[in-house]
Amino acid sequence: MTENIENLVLEHLRGIRGTLADHGERLDRIDLRLSTIEQTPLGGLYALSASDRDALTHLTRRVERIEQRLSLSDA
Repeated sequence: MTENIENLVLEHLRGIRGTLADHGERLDRIDLRLSTIEQTPLGGLYALSASDRDALTHLTRRVERIEQRLSLSDA
């Protein structure tokens, strides 16, 4: 009886190990795809964190105000 329980546990552990291996391979493929996307110019913009985007927006507005004050922009 104990031997059957041990075999059952080992069988489940083997199944879990196989599932983890599948997930690891899938995660590797996703990581590769994401790295490829981030290397494109447009993808690099999307890769910015929220704070980086906020800082970029702030700097863009400052440059626009400076251009307006110096009459460098059309607006």
